[in-house]
Amino acid sequence: MFEVIVIMAVILAIAIAAVFVLAATKSNTLRVQRSVSIKAAPERIFPLISDFHQWLTWSPYEQKDPAMKRTYGGAASGKGATYAWDGDKNVGSGRMEILEAVPPSKIVIKLDFFKPFEGHNTAEFTMLPQGDGTDVTWVMHGPANFMSRLIQVFMNLDRMIGRDFEAGLANLKKITEK
Repeated sequence: MFEVIVIMAVILAIAIAAVFVLAATKSNTLRVQRSVSIKAAPERIFPLISDFHQWLTWSPYEQKDPAMKRTYGGAASGKGATYAWDGDKNVGSGRMEILEAVPPSKIVIKLDFFKPFEGHNTAEFTMLPQGDGTDVTWVMHGPANFMSRLIQVFMNLDRMIGRDFEAGLANLKKITEK
């Protein structure tokens, strides 16, 4: 009986070590990017992103917890605008601040997550005119701490976050192409 317990303990230790080794091989940076072509001018899209109050109309995260507490601060929109949220396990808590807003082509946001895991990233939206429309790209990038890399052993963060970005961009498309 003792031998079985020792063998099980060794197997468990090897499995845990393997997970840690796999986590250590993951990239120490995280980057998620999605794009969409929208048949609308950048001037029509830009205000929906540069004003955090407008995120209620298109952001997929706003629908995940209808009871989420929201706090707006700083500038009304554009550089210096802030938005903090505190919600359930689906959205956690965090804060965003617009660091750069170049109408109508670029918005850079400092993105800090506090719960369920701490993370500090940058989100960027670019709007590039193409013919009668605009190519909109949503990117999030930042350091991947060890906890993030450990999670990546079991979950594909690009696919998980990317689906949300795709939904948000589809919402922007629907709203602005009306």
